[in-house]
Amino acid sequence: MITRQKSGQLFDKALTLFPGGVNSPVRAFKSVDGVPLFIKKGDGCHIWDEDGNKFIDFCCSWGPLILGHNATSVREKIEQTLQNGTSFGAPTALENELGELIIKNNPFVEKIRFVSSGTEAVMSAIRLARGYTKRDKIIKFDGCYHGHADSLLVKAGSGLATLGTSSSAGVPESFSKETIVLPLNDREAVLKTVKEMGDQIACIIIEPIPANNGLLLQKRDYLEFLRRVCDEHGILLFFDEVISGFRVAFAGAAEYYGITPDIVSYGKIIGGGLPVGAYGASNEIMSHISPLGDVYQAGTLSGNPVAMAAGIAQLTECLKPGFYEDQEDRTKNFVDKINAHSKANGYTFEVFTVGSIFWLAFSDAEVIRSSAEIRAESMEDFKKLYAILLDKGIYLGPSGYEVGFVSKAHTAEILNEVAVKFCAALDELFQS
Repeated sequence: MITRQKSGQLFDKALTLFPGGVNSPVRAFKSVDGVPLFIKKGDGCHIWDEDGNKFIDFCCSWGPLILGHNATSVREKIEQTLQNGTSFGAPTALENELGELIIKNNPFVEKIRFVSSGTEAVMSAIRLARGYTKRDKIIKFDGCYHGHADSLLVKAGSGLATLGTSSSAGVPESFSKETIVLPLNDREAVLKTVKEMGDQIACIIIEPIPANNGLLLQKRDYLEFLRRVCDEHGILLFFDEVISGFRVAFAGAAEYYGITPDIVSYGKIIGGGLPVGAYGASNEIMSHISPLGDVYQAGTLSGNPVAMAAGIAQLTECLKPGFYEDQEDRTKNFVDKINAHSKANGYTFEVFTVGSIFWLAFSDAEVIRSSAEIRAESMEDFKKLYAILLDKGIYLGPSGYEVGFVSKAHTAEILNEVAVKFCAALDELFQS
């Protein structure tokens, strides 16, 4: 069993400094028990905690590190940029370079605006959708998480699902009334709502690959259905691609499924491990953003040069031929080995995957498309499996609702090694 003495001491100190000892709720390890690991360093697909324990990491900072930890090209670009300073609050050539890199290789956006987080990107884009359409209401889906902006903390997933609550205190009821929450994969609910109040709805926002409350893979024709409904009623289709953007394809799920959104938000991978978000749309829609239009949005650290440099380095690697095909192939081979072992032994367990994203589910269902299909009691099984995997040197995000990520640094050899350990962990869990 791994030792957590130093992590325990650091957590005791953190409890005196931060609410719950953390600066983001899921890090507190509440769903898996025990002291949270304090990470000291990362390199490639490995991380080391303050006690010196070494792990193969599938959290990857919750997705941004698609090249792995401490990627040479990203680190060198950051170091080079740091020689000139850290922040100016003024335009830099690096913003132009990253912006052009994204737009030239993404047919779904003509203009973008950089911000400092995925939450900020979604919040700003929702304001844009309302300003552009002159409508106030939005539709979101139960099981999709879009950050912690007030109007979106309505039956959200991710950390909130982990805490066992469906919304947050401190959000005025008046804000929530402007957000219509519908179940995923329910066409009738969408049609009924749009029929009743379509002329009040600014946008339908969805994670096209819902990956914050399990991996709730939607059929392509459902996303196409949403596109048609939006077209018929003058509603904007908003793809929140903070996770799926640059992860399943360079232009995200929009490219993966071949569906054009009206507005899209990005984050995580474009920062190369530093805080960056972005939102984009057509020239027409984006012209409503200040200073051109009357939808105000600003940010002191937006387009931060160091973050832009990290993004340039990382996305340049992602654009290399075969990058995404190789990511998906390695991930699928890894997942297939675990699923074959589970099926051969009759375990109620399945790993779902798309691109280089995967999710562990204690289920025998062929697919899970809505949060209602996730058995709450399965989180107890995840807790037990998590402890076994941790002792075998495998680190995942500390919640059964969270997905895992494969990076370029997870070679086929390493993934084969993990698959063997993972199958042994399943044996230990189900045969105990």
